Amino acid sequence: MANLVAIVGRPNVGKSTLFNRLTQTRHAIVSEQAGTTRDRQYGKCEWGNKEFSVVDTGGWVVNSDDIFEEEIRKQVLIAIEESDVILFMVDIKTGVTDLDMQVAQILRGAKIPTILCCNKVDSNELRYYSAEFYSLGLGDPMCISASTGSGTGDLLDLITTKFTKDLSDIIEEDIPRIAVVGRPNAGKSSIINAFLDDERNVVTDIAGTTRDSIYTKYDKFGFDFYLVDTAGIRKKNKVNEDLEYYSVMRSIRAIENSDVCILMIDATRGIEAQDINIFQIIQKNQKGLVVVVNKWDLVEDKSKEAIKYFEDTIRLRLAPFTDFTIIFASATTKQRIYRVLEEAKNTYKSRVNRVPTHKLNEVMLPIIEATPPPSLKGKYIKIKYCMQLPSTYVPSFVFYANLPQYVKEPYRRFLENQIRAHWSFTGTPINIYIRQK
Repeated sequence: MANLVAIVGRPNVGKSTLFNRLTQTRHAIVSEQAGTTRDRQYGKCEWGNKEFSVVDTGGWVVNSDDIFEEEIRKQVLIAIEESDVILFMVDIKTGVTDLDMQVAQILRGAKIPTILCCNKVDSNELRYYSAEFYSLGLGDPMCISASTGSGTGDLLDLITTKFTKDLSDIIEEDIPRIAVVGRPNAGKSSIINAFLDDERNVVTDIAGTTRDSIYTKYDKFGFDFYLVDTAGIRKKNKVNEDLEYYSVMRSIRAIENSDVCILMIDATRGIEAQDINIFQIIQKNQKGLVVVVNKWDLVEDKSKEAIKYFEDTIRLRLAPFTDFTIIFASATTKQRIYRVLEEAKNTYKSRVNRVPTHKLNEVMLPIIEATPPPSLKGKYIKIKYCMQLPSTYVPSFVFYANLPQYVKEPYRRFLENQIRAHWSFTGTPINIYIRQK
């Protein structure tokens, strides 16, 4: 299970630059203008055989200074509740500001590991100015330069020492863990309440460490799985939160701790940018997917044409991954919620599906022979053998070729589509590797 690291601080201290540095991407837009980051950026970071998730908070574009301070305070409080380690960023060139003092006061009272990062230390002379940040009462400041990468190795070493233990061993690994995720008001709480109605036979609620998800054991109607807490099961926190930011933080935590995700989409609003953000987090974490179009009882046009149009639109927006089930349901009337559980269970089975090597070669080699990889620079690529890798987290297939470096992404997708056409891997991602034979 990945730990979650949140980068907090006032605008223009370099949070997005550090995010890009840690995740080795350029996803976060970097600009001199304060308040550039509007969307919550989420990425993965690997260091010293440990993988963790990073969230760049940002998202403050307001005019009034009072609102500014209030927004930052809210985001810090949410980060405290949802993350495992907080990186509090300050700017060495501007020194300690009133806003820094306020954030530090909140962080001092929190029982969560906090690392004070002095950014923009581009020369050794500037290091001497870090002494004034001891006044924040958050221990030794780490001097870094997010733009050049100076000091980030030491910072990563320090981050990995702050992680607490992973989830306790009580969770049975062979039982599916299912998370219900989606943007606010899509019906997550309603569908969870419909699953866990008064006649439920819930055996246990198992919590991991403080900020980990809560697992509710569900064994009813022949199902046996853990329902991973998102909004609804766990008590609402006392922060008057920024809903969008809170839903993303909560979704990351729930998605990482699950095997299969039920993505809720509001039928009255259609698929929106926030749905796609959450879908991308599911994809990055390589989790199983079932899409539920909730509030179907409120839609007037329920014709076959309307359903097909809705389905096509969802698949188009979530392409290239299109092999997943879409269910039109209603949590309030309990229409098709039993099928939601059934499909989640089938998706989990797809994740652990194994194709015998002889069967795989029997089917795939004639297809590859009929449609070989395109030749490159006059070189012909030959694939003579393939197999499914044992004991992988998601179904992974390896194809042995004479020139693996010349097999490009479109052909990998072709191989994946052929595997999906012949065996049941609905809802689960597939990894395709091309290796030297």
